[in-house]
Amino acid sequence: MLLDARAPAICRRIRVRGQVQGVGFRPFVYRLAQELGIAGWVRNDGEGVDIEAQGAAQALESFIARLETEAPSLASVTAVEVCEAAISSMRGFEIKVSLQGTANTSVTPDSATCPDCLAELFDPANRRWRHAFINCTHCGPRYTLTRNLPYDRPHTCMAAFDMCAACRTEYEAPADRRFHAQPNACPECGPRLALRDAAGGPLAAADPIAETLARLQRGEIVAIKGLGGYHLACDATNVDAVARLRQRKNREEKPFAVMLANAASVVRYVEMSDAECALLESRERPVVLLKKSAGCDAALAGVAPGLQELGAMLPCTPIQFLLFHEAAGRPAGNDWLAVSQRLTLVMTSANPGGEPIVRDDDEAFERLAGIADAYLMHDRAIVTRVDDSVIRATFPSPAEREGRGKGIQFIRRARGFTPQAIKLPRSGPSVLATGGFLKNTLCLTRGDEAFLSQHIGDLDNAPTCRALEDTAQRMMDLLEIAPELVAHDLHPDFHSTRFAADFARDRGLKSVAVQHHHAHIAAVAAEHRATGPLLGLALDGVGMGTDKGSWGGELLQVDNERFARLGHLRELALPGGDKAAREPWRMAAAALFALGRGGEIKERFTQQRAAGAVAMMLGGNAHTPPTSSCGRLFDAAAGLAGVREVAAFEGQAAMLYESQALQYGEVEPMQDGFALGEDGTLDLLPLLGRLADERDTRIAAALFHATLAAALAEWARRAAEETGLSRIALGGGCFLNRILSEGVRRRLETAGLEVLQARRAPPNDGGLSLGQAWVAMQSGG
Repeated sequence: MLLDARAPAICRRIRVRGQVQGVGFRPFVYRLAQELGIAGWVRNDGEGVDIEAQGAAQALESFIARLETEAPSLASVTAVEVCEAAISSMRGFEIKVSLQGTANTSVTPDSATCPDCLAELFDPANRRWRHAFINCTHCGPRYTLTRNLPYDRPHTCMAAFDMCAACRTEYEAPADRRFHAQPNACPECGPRLALRDAAGGPLAAADPIAETLARLQRGEIVAIKGLGGYHLACDATNVDAVARLRQRKNREEKPFAVMLANAASVVRYVEMSDAECALLESRERPVVLLKKSAGCDAALAGVAPGLQELGAMLPCTPIQFLLFHEAAGRPAGNDWLAVSQRLTLVMTSANPGGEPIVRDDDEAFERLAGIADAYLMHDRAIVTRVDDSVIRATFPSPAEREGRGKGIQFIRRARGFTPQAIKLPRSGPSVLATGGFLKNTLCLTRGDEAFLSQHIGDLDNAPTCRALEDTAQRMMDLLEIAPELVAHDLHPDFHSTRFAADFARDRGLKSVAVQHHHAHIAAVAAEHRATGPLLGLALDGVGMGTDKGSWGGELLQVDNERFARLGHLRELALPGGDKAAREPWRMAAAALFALGRGGEIKERFTQQRAAGAVAMMLGGNAHTPPTSSCGRLFDAAAGLAGVREVAAFEGQAAMLYESQALQYGEVEPMQDGFALGEDGTLDLLPLLGRLADERDTRIAAALFHATLAAALAEWARRAAEETGLSRIALGGGCFLNRILSEGVRRRLETAGLEVLQARRAPPNDGGLSLGQAWVAMQSGG
């Protein structure tokens, strides 16, 4: 741009908000100012990025516009605020020291190693050749190493490492890619790798990467320190190693994720669309669920047994890249990354017994004793525990096809995405929401932003309960948010509820109990910034209802902080209470009893010693509380088909049943397979009766899914007709079932309804705290 140097100067104070710290924003501003002949300064503070800029009006107009349109790739600008400022005698442009102050900005998530850093990593002539901690302003750790804001080196765990002269020169050179890159280091001044044996003793390895690879190839299990915690890794093609990892980790059949060098390697095992490939290669580097190809289960026996999908991810950290580089023979340059590589690793979170992922080195030696054969570790501390994110691509909705949103679905939202803010429909008081019992997350709000925590886990053990409390304190400290309200689930016995009550009492705050399924629908409404009344289908395993009953198949009308239960699935008995959730055959027995076929229970379930007792319980209505749960309906159908009588992990029967349906393909829904009652009840007992007599498991599974989707859509369509509402949100863990989710959505859209689905938070209980926060914000504001 040619600017008139004689044009009169004007001065503007500029505030840039959003994800603008730790992304190279100040260097970007500096270079832009240099290009346009702008004088002034830029600095970080608690609000984001603060700029004073002086120059010709045309130059300043271009400067302000380009702050947003040309921002660094990791930045997310939510606002650029401009006001007039007094002309001064400023000359040149500088980066000022950051100001301390109350944080009103966000922290950048961790990002995978960028192509520029990879080029240096694999260049034998570069001083950072094979440096396991290479990074720049475009990539590397952020959230997991930040202690406080503003984002500067003294506020990170890298404060323990003094930069050498060469790194300091890069750090202070505005034209350098590492200008103000806070984790900047090199082999001379940065963190160091170390290899330890099973007892935690040092191993005399000249090259820890090479020795780690050799051990993996020999069939050993190695604990590898990552960004947000340790992984347990083994050779995914070694059946004995995979079985040994399952046995040691006490993970009987739950699927493992695998890591491969690149997309060219992944397609050996799966079918993958362009959209799925883009997710796999994205800077967030999530685990992506992909459809297995023929031969996958034979090649990766025991990795994801019985399922149609394989969770795959690509390397994220330099350490992970170096393992694949070593396996490829240490080639120079990046060309090898486009070629299929043989190495395939199981890469699973080091979280024995469902406890939080291991973070610290001493903790690793203690908690992974008897599991890991060796430890690949380093001396850079991990400040925040963060698991891998797990997502899948979805068929885009009409709004997503128009560019309003992404066609993705979170199963677990963590590394790469947290703590990105989710924009809410409006501002309100700051809320701490403590989530539910399973797949717990927390949510903190500030103004019109919601900060959903990383996945914490199931609150069935003391370490995870402590992790919930630690995460709450960590998020409040980092974001400098003092909650004005506390939200929690209705269930009084959840640790999250008790923690919320104690927290509110100790600080004299109001606490708000939010019904579980109301929260599911509110979470979807919140992320879509939808206000006003809408319908909601909330389908999951269990949640306490306002009547203290076991809900889980609910048709709701939600109006912000209020909701009404319009209907529910016909209730089935839960023989043995919570035990029925772990033993699908019990739900099948309940279905048979409801069909008037209780006499078949003992003869159908001959392998279950309690079959006779369960039949008696059902007959005597003893220890058989009712439930409207859609999750238990899935269990009943799967149990009738004999897919799984006892589940090895939560949701297994439903996942296996979905796989059976996918194998068979689409079928027409069963005629007269359901009935809609005048009281709003959806009765699928006719369908269960048909399934009880179907011998082909795959046909039964396909028929169940098709009929359930048709029934739910018709149920919701009639409610829309009766209420005059045309917008419906789909929430709850059952909508992780791809057939159900897409089948219901397609039918509702065909009926002319606007369908909202979870896209920025998981539809399961991992998104519950977002809904709780939104409800509480409105009830308390």
